[in-house]
Amino acid sequence: MISDTGLDAAWSVARTAAARAGVEVHELRSSEIEIAQEVIGAVWGPQQIPQSNLLRAFAHAGSTLLGAMAGEQPVGTTLGFVGWKGGMHLHSHMTAVIPSRISTGVGYALKLWQRAVCLREGVGEVRWTYDPLVARNAQFNLVKLGAVVMAMHPNFYGAMDDIVNAGEESDRFEVSWQLDSPRVLAALAGQPLRPVDVVRSHPIPPDYTTLSRTDPVAARTTRIATRDAVLAAERDGLAIEWESGAYRFTRPGPGHGDG
Repeated sequence: MISDTGLDAAWSVARTAAARAGVEVHELRSSEIEIAQEVIGAVWGPQQIPQSNLLRAFAHAGSTLLGAMAGEQPVGTTLGFVGWKGGMHLHSHMTAVIPSRISTGVGYALKLWQRAVCLREGVGEVRWTYDPLVARNAQFNLVKLGAVVMAMHPNFYGAMDDIVNAGEESDRFEVSWQLDSPRVLAALAGQPLRPVDVVRSHPIPPDYTTLSRTDPVAARTTRIATRDAVLAAERDGLAIEWESGAYRFTRPGPGHGDG
């Protein structure tokens, strides 16, 4: 259980991140679910908007359904729910920021707010998935936030039909964010732990999304090569880190996945 001082610090960094991003973040009430729906529709298309009754149930039950507002404009949202496979945790299913506000700190503010809410409720771990071919997400998740790759799930969701991933296979890393670990605290202080004892590396394109649209054959080759490299690293018992545009496969040490 986190101390009162640690919880106060978590709220402080969350509020600071929101202020720097120029947004206000709060937990959405049942009457505010349209905020989440508007953002999700703008990012992934109308077919991905969760049903109103489902979001109302999440809000009522106390999941982390958060909204980020810039004045009266919804600019970001995140949705997470409690899971217990492999230990009690929050599964963060969706985090979305409207295209015009990407890379402005909104996503970071949402994640830190989510962290503070979880710590307030006694939940010490958040997990989520991301496409290992998206370099900016690797940097954000593994370096800026200090999450750790748990596993590679080839084609996790099956064929994708949203406006971002349509036609793509849904390979996903599942990551674990141990909210009060030394690794995460170092990352949030701007001093992320660097990979050590690197066995081998696997670079990926800096902008896979554009590659997939302009050269689908090359994108497919890149995806298969990355999938094979990661699965080979897992078979060899190596940890998966990120640095300077490449995955670094390392021998696990005390800084990897510490609680």
